[in-house]
Amino acid sequence: MGLVTDAVEIRRALEAVIDPELRRSIVELDMVRSIDISPNGVIDVTVSLTTPGCPIKDHFQSSVARAVSALEGVTHVNVYFDVLSDSQKAALQQKLGRGSLPAGALAQVSNVLCIGSGKGGVGKSTLTANLAAALTAEGKRVGVLDADVWGYSIPRMYGLGATRPPVSAERKIIPLDAHGVKVMSIGFFVEEDAAVVWRGPMLHKALTQFLQDVDWGVLDYLLVDLPPGTGDVSMTLAQLLPQAQFVIVTTPQATAQKVARRSAHMAHKVDLEIGGVIENMSGFTTPSGERFAIFGEGGGQELADELDVPLLGRVPLTMPLREHADSGVPLVVEDPDDPASQAIRQVARGLIAMAPVGAMAPVELPLLPLVEVTPAGATAGHSNGDGAPPPADSRKPVGMSLPMA
Repeated sequence: MGLVTDAVEIRRALEAVIDPELRRSIVELDMVRSIDISPNGVIDVTVSLTTPGCPIKDHFQSSVARAVSALEGVTHVNVYFDVLSDSQKAALQQKLGRGSLPAGALAQVSNVLCIGSGKGGVGKSTLTANLAAALTAEGKRVGVLDADVWGYSIPRMYGLGATRPPVSAERKIIPLDAHGVKVMSIGFFVEEDAAVVWRGPMLHKALTQFLQDVDWGVLDYLLVDLPPGTGDVSMTLAQLLPQAQFVIVTTPQATAQKVARRSAHMAHKVDLEIGGVIENMSGFTTPSGERFAIFGEGGGQELADELDVPLLGRVPLTMPLREHADSGVPLVVEDPDDPASQAIRQVARGLIAMAPVGAMAPVELPLLPLVEVTPAGATAGHSNGDGAPPPADSRKPVGMSLPMA
């Protein structure tokens, strides 16, 4: 077994560790302060954090150790931390083209689930509201981001209307709480039922604020209710949330299935992992229990098989499910024994089984794939066309700020 004697090799391995909010390698961000190599294969790595109480310190520790331990000859890895000086922070801000560094708004969110569909009218928002309530009933800490900017409906489904959320002393927007779920929506910042007439740059700015300027706190799951289709909002969220999973909602008929497939293609193009498929309106169940397959059958399973992902559940259409979407109380809260509630609760358990979370199991930081270095020393595979982070200026949000309370 060879010995690791070159810090350059270790630094190359650390290029795989990315900061989840700045979305850059810790090497590129100049956060790797020192590398010490012992003859017995023990490696000491010191990483500089942006703040002393960085909430993702444990995640950095496990990811750095994992990346370096994979090198030949490494017997043990010690990870130490210090804090960037004011001048180092200023240099990093200038390098990133931003006025401030994030304080970890999403660093304490274990799982992000983007609930999407290829078309409107499939009950995606109703499923999101009830699924969040079902996860809360399972003892999970849950938040919902209503990213359907043009067709926002989550505030109504939770009975919140156009209530303006408060702002903390740290200038962070505090999500509203409904039935144990933290909720944020553009509907809180406009007159109730007002039309939002925004284009790409303004949408990007609003969504960036929802993710970075909202005090989400510690969450097991953040559910993002996407607008239908594959437009600006979905692309922006894919850029801001590279670690998110995509859950596709479809109805059973072949037409809806074909349209939902386009959302799957979008997810693949922007490197979002598809977590599974939910078949909504899977038959109409009458109050007496009789079932009618008014939208056909089998479309959800066929799409799941084609994408090689699990079918998380089939949710029937019931009259109480529609009624509670208008009443402001999720059906799973008011009537957990309704057939639709039971199906949604089963979906929630499936999601928990896919990505178990807990206080003793922190989520590891995502790792970038290692790339080959050409003989001339140029790094291959780092162009914008193959998934490398774009320059800081191209990610700098533009447009209007959300009105604060």
